Amino acid sequence: MLFEQRLREGIADGTITLAFRRWKRSQVRPGGRYRMGDGRIAGVSSVEVVTDITDADARAAGFPDAATLRRDLDARGDDPIHRVVFHLADASDPRDALAESAELSPDDLAGLRTRLTRFGPWALPTLRLIAERPGVRAGDLAPEIGQELREFKINVRKLKNLGLTISLETGYRISPRGRAYLDMTPAPP
Repeated sequence: MLFEQRLREGIADGTITLAFRRWKRSQVRPGGRYRMGDGRIAGVSSVEVVTDITDADARAAGFPDAATLRRDLDARGDDPIHRVVFHLADASDPRDALAESAELSPDDLAGLRTRLTRFGPWALPTLRLIAERPGVRAGDLAPEIGQELREFKINVRKLKNLGLTISLETGYRISPRGRAYLDMTPAPP
């Protein structure tokens, strides 16, 4: 789950504690931790499908009133509305430090090669594509790899868990660790 730039300061100072999203099914889970794009982490307390939204809920989500929030949600389709309660988590995401480590030991390199090979033939081409096209929407990248959007996002999350990619507001970019890996991995002929 990504948080819009305009909401991040309110999340950090505790004035924004709710998010409303239209999803076919929940994209987050209670107890989950999600990056805000600036290194801070939001922890999810609860998720529920709702039909009613109060003015107080709208303000807690960064909107002036329920009518404004409802208009915003209505512009995003007609999937069920999920009410997500979250808080600013105390710890930083350990993937941040991993992603910023640009020096790979021979063991690091061997371990990454093993993991990417186990992931399957999509892994290295996906990593190279993200390096070549930073900030491009997942929906535009997925067909280039021959994957459905949902599968593509799950696979990119696997790369992110290894510290190789970084999620942006729109799309992804290669991390310093990912760049180091690609620099040490010959391109296919």
